[in-house]
Amino acid sequence: MESLIKRHLNRMQTVNLDFVRSLMDEIDWNERLLMIKGQKGVGKTTLMTQRILQMFGSTNTTEVLYVSLDNIYFSTHKLLDFIEQFHAQGGKYLFMDEVHKYKGWSLEVKNAYDEFTDLHMVLSGSSLINLSDGEADLSRRCISYTMLGLSFREYLQIFHQKGFRRRTLQEILTDGNSICAEVNAQVRPLPLFSEYLRYGYYPFLKESQSNYYVRIENIVNTTIEVELPQLRKLDIGNIRKMKSLLGILSSNVPYALDTVKLSKMAELSRTTLLQYLQNLSEARLIQLLYSDVTNVKRLQKPDKIYMENPNMLHALATTQVNEGTEQEVFFINQLSSKHIVEYSKTSADFTIDHQYTIEVGGRSKEGKQIAGVANGYIASADEEYVLGNKIPLWLFGFLY
Repeated sequence: MESLIKRHLNRMQTVNLDFVRSLMDEIDWNERLLMIKGQKGVGKTTLMTQRILQMFGSTNTTEVLYVSLDNIYFSTHKLLDFIEQFHAQGGKYLFMDEVHKYKGWSLEVKNAYDEFTDLHMVLSGSSLINLSDGEADLSRRCISYTMLGLSFREYLQIFHQKGFRRRTLQEILTDGNSICAEVNAQVRPLPLFSEYLRYGYYPFLKESQSNYYVRIENIVNTTIEVELPQLRKLDIGNIRKMKSLLGILSSNVPYALDTVKLSKMAELSRTTLLQYLQNLSEARLIQLLYSDVTNVKRLQKPDKIYMENPNMLHALATTQVNEGTEQEVFFINQLSSKHIVEYSKTSADFTIDHQYTIEVGGRSKEGKQIAGVANGYIASADEEYVLGNKIPLWLFGFLY
């Protein structure tokens, strides 16, 4: 256990509170068992260690400890025994990273939760984790949060030191020009928005821009080669086909799904294809769009397929990225965590919360797609201010 304490202390020396993700304030830290899920690279570890620094400082290892369950220590020690030892020595808060790397983690965490009623545990793991999976049902005990990459608002704060508060969709649609005036008084948003679409989603941009796309590719490879076989029983013989499928999708987004054609291109049966699309969506590598999400059935064919975020689109695409595609991917990515996004049944692009119809595009969009539609808007990529029913696309990057 001493080796884990040393690792905790070493890590805490690298933590600061210069920039803290907005998710920090949304989490109810009073809960005894929390799970933070998300793609590798979005900042889960940083959030956990920042919370430790806020609560206990950088040197307290009696009451709090951060550990990663992919540490070699847990190859020869049971997690439950470790938790018992930590609790016996006065431990109150245990932050456990990469829980999906430890086989049987859910049962041992469940047992610890039931036995040590004064112990708080915070877990982090892959987006693929389902709290009802496995031997122990944690869904009744654990509160789960999903962590995304940086919003455009957060990108402005961390990389350009421009702080703005979060906005609701209602504020953006009804009071957009007030927000635009505030932003434009401090920064010209359009050139920075263009940067963000290529390089701003993952916090590790701070470490190196030259290897940025390589790291995104590594995230994808780890998800497909390690996490999907481990957590979704992906046949390792189909890993190449899964990568091929993702390559096809990244170069044809938004892909209007023809299952027969795509099955042949990916060398997969229709049933396997639809299952793999669901897996990629769970892993937050792609976004599946349906025209009626309330009636979606398991393995139902989606209406359209998008990459999860515009940076991933740039990293994986084998052809030049289409600007319209890039803009639509951004829009879905920023809204889908808090709102219902559907493929519009009208000639416009999207329906939001069954209430708003939104067409995404550039300055050439004249509104034909939303003509006569109640609550119809254009999310325009080329505007700095609201013009009638044209709302700057970048403004939707202030939702979180």
